[in-house]
This record gives sequence, C-alpha cells and structure tokens, in this order.
Amino acid sequence: MKNLNIHIEINSELYSKNPDSTELGQNIIAKSIELIYEIGFEAFTFKKLGILLNSPESTIYRYFKNKHILLIYLTSWYWAWIEYQLVFATTNVDSPRKRLLKSIDILTKPVLIDNSISYINEVLLSQIIISESMKSYHTKSVDEENKKGYFQTYKNVVQRVSEIVLEINASYKFPHMLISTVIEGAHQQKYFAEHLPSLTDTKKGTNSVTEFYTNMVIQVIK
Repeated sequence: MKNLNIHIEINSELYSKNPDSTELGQNIIAKSIELIYEIGFEAFTFKKLGILLNSPESTIYRYFKNKHILLIYLTSWYWAWIEYQLVFATTNVDSPRKRLLKSIDILTKPVLIDNSISYINEVLLSQIIISESMKSYHTKSVDEENKKGYFQTYKNVVQRVSEIVLEINASYKFPHMLISTVIEGAHQQKYFAEHLPSLTDTKKGTNSVTEFYTNMVIQVIK
C-alpha cells in the first residue's frame, strides 16, 4: 500500500478543526500517539502534549475539546484504516473463504508501518488500540456517543467481516459476536504475550494469534 496517498475520513463531530487539514493538526495527532504510547492515556494531558509540541495548550483545544474525544478520534482513524486494508485485500477475490482468511489475518497480525500516511505511526497506534481503546467506549456517555456515530468505523469493520461469514454459512447465528470476539481476543492475547505471558500460549514475534483465531473461526462456522 505504499505511495497510494490514501485519505481517511473521520466523523466531523470528533474534532473542532480537522487535524488532517493543517501541518499543526497532523503534528498534534503524531505527537499524541507518541505520548499516549509512552506514558499511557491516564497520565496523558493536553498540557504535556503542548510542551512536546512547543505550542500553547489552548492550540490543541482548537482541534479537540478534550482528551477523551481525541482518543475516540485515534481509535476511529485506526478502524477506518483497517477497513481500507480489508477492502484492498479482498476486492476481486471471488472465494468467500479466501476473503475471510485474508480478513482474519488483517485483524490479528502485527501491524506494520503504512508509508501512504506519513505522519501517523501505525505500529504505535496499534499498541494504543490494544491497551487503551476500551477506554473510549467503556464510559457513562457511550450510548449518547454511539448515537452520534462516534464508533461507526469499528462497527463497519465488524459488519464487513460478518457479512463474509454469512456468505460461507448463511445460517450461522452469531457473526457479529464472532468477529468482535476475534478482534478483542486478539488484542488481549497480544497484551498478555507482552505483559502477562502465563495467561497465553502465544509468544512475541510469532504468528500464533492469527493461527489460533483462524482455526477457531473456521471450526465454529462449519
């Protein structure tokens, strides 16, 4: 996907000014990913980000009203980027089984840098998704934010792969449950491998997460 210069569209309610529209906005996104990855979301503040940017804290508020909305923006961007990869990998693939296998691979494999979006470090962002993304929707305001479409990109990914499951087995009753379990479970297993290895059988640097969930899905939907 190099040199395709793709453009990721994000719900405009998630920002006051589109960060993709200015060099400063892009730098806010880039540095926020680096800082959240380094210190964690709880310790992350706009004040600390402003220091890193050598810019007033008030400048960041021109783009995002608070750090919670910024986290939702980052997770939305990630899932829109994943959906792009799903489309790219499965278009013109006739076999539903092959499309499903390609999709599971994308959802579970380690993330690599995508040079088509120069200012975002997808590897660091994927680590934030694994460790922090639940904090974007495990909140008291989740229902209201869901109505505003804040989580639509994640739901699009689950829907797209669920439809492939139903192509293979139209009578399968739990396609969305299955695919969301694959996504969240893969995140958990990667986190366990890094921090709580006795809770998993995967090891850092191996492809066992993809192998496990591929086998699981194929067996379940027979």
